[in-house]
Amino acid sequence: MIAVLGNLSRDLLPGEPPKTGGGPFHAARALNRLGAGTSPIYVRCADDDRAELLPAFDAFGLPVEILSGESTATFHLAYDGDQRTMRVDAIGDVWHPNDLPTIPSAIEWVQVAALARSDFPEPTLATLARNHKVLYDGQGLVRPAAVGPLVPDGGFDHRLLRHVTVLKLSDDEAAVVGDPEALGVPEVLLTYGSRGATVIFDGKAIEISAVPVAADPTGAGDMFGAAYLSARAAGEAPDEAARRATDLVHGILSDL
Repeated sequence: MIAVLGNLSRDLLPGEPPKTGGGPFHAARALNRLGAGTSPIYVRCADDDRAELLPAFDAFGLPVEILSGESTATFHLAYDGDQRTMRVDAIGDVWHPNDLPTIPSAIEWVQVAALARSDFPEPTLATLARNHKVLYDGQGLVRPAAVGPLVPDGGFDHRLLRHVTVLKLSDDEAAVVGDPEALGVPEVLLTYGSRGATVIFDGKAIEISAVPVAADPTGAGDMFGAAYLSARAAGEAPDEAARRATDLVHGILSDL
């Protein structure tokens, strides 16, 4: 069992109605597929947007705790194959240490699904890491807390990484942060969309192949992270956990 924390988002895609998005939603898709029905999900959005965004969780059967919020992250997204362009219309709430929920002590692993650099400041990650191992999403390193066209940059607080056990980076994010093996994080997941992934741990870099799927890839990285942590929590080694995560994401996307 793992826990997932993060802001929800309102995702706007060309020619489609608004969709519920954000790391916790897509992680819930993976946890539902795994049958991990007791893994708690902690989410935030503007209180006025709950009625719009939360019903999307109903099909998953997972325990969802809703924290009060003032702002909902909002994104315009467009895809060309694996390549995504984004415009940020609104930034979600900041999670300060006193905003954190009480996570059961039996939960060893926590997925921190940051959407922007402001979501989880260093003191908040430090508080989480006192009692849990943290998987942190690289979006929280490279995405500035600014509206307009998304332009990633490397101006993140490097102290964050002291509290991270697993760092998940897309290939675009890795290009911004620099050499992943020099970051000092015990486990690094590099994801390449339909081209697979690399897991780096104990001085090794192991390639994980994937089979391309012609489907909307939104949230694939969050699903990968949740499946990876679930396998690690069950005692799997990092490379086997990455293989299981790759297979699970392929299965979900194939069903779309």
